[in-house]
Amino acid sequence: MGEYNNKALSAAVLRLLRPLVRLLLRHGVSYGVFSDLVKWVYIDVADKEFNVPGRKQTVSRVSVLTGLSRKEVSRVQKMVAPDDVSAVRKYNRAARVLSGWLRDMNYQGKDDQPLRLSFDGDEPSFSHLVRKYSGDMPVRAVLDELVRVKTVEQHDDGMLQLVARAYIPSGSEAEKLHILGTDVADLVATIDHNLYHAEDDALFQRKVSYDNLPAEVLPALRKLSREKAQLLLEEMNDVLAEQDRDVNPDVQGIGRKRAGLAIYYFEDDVSEEN
Repeated sequence: MGEYNNKALSAAVLRLLRPLVRLLLRHGVSYGVFSDLVKWVYIDVADKEFNVPGRKQTVSRVSVLTGLSRKEVSRVQKMVAPDDVSAVRKYNRAARVLSGWLRDMNYQGKDDQPLRLSFDGDEPSFSHLVRKYSGDMPVRAVLDELVRVKTVEQHDDGMLQLVARAYIPSGSEAEKLHILGTDVADLVATIDHNLYHAEDDALFQRKVSYDNLPAEVLPALRKLSREKAQLLLEEMNDVLAEQDRDVNPDVQGIGRKRAGLAIYYFEDDVSEEN
């Protein structure tokens, strides 16, 4: 990598780290803890993604790749990496149930709006919906979660009504931090892909922004962004769901791929650093 690219990458990393470090300090994560996490990722990526084909990866090679001593590599490899498997599972399953309620014709009324559902009984019911789209997740646990985040309302007659068209964890900071890990990782992975692939093989990555806007226009922009983005995401959800073998077992093909589209809105004050 040339000197110019090194400087550009260093500047990019500093920009990337600033909001991350702000979040870490807000949660009382010290540099020492962060340093160990970074070391763990460096070693794990070097071990799994930069091995020589046909040869077993060694501590010595990982040490050379990362610049860490062999002793430090061995120490960090013994660390138990924190994970959020339960949060990932709950997020994915709840989102899938919501998607089924929005797009499955068995759960749509004559006006193409999601039906009100009984908790149990003949299809369409919430229990059938959960079993169809969430596998072995307990039905009551899924309902409690969707009610907690104000996506579903339960009326006095026991009927369930969908009142939001997106699953957004609320109340639990751990669940929101899970989104930080998955969504930011996907964005960085997309940028990494585009850096090293030709334009005709690049993944879609676009942004529109202006830096001389009055504060008074921001509320309307937020509202318009939510509405337009939600419509696009729901359209893409229908397309992706039709090709997903969990939702549509008749889909044929090889391999198991993950694909999606992410949209986010941003705003901040303009400073000399921007």
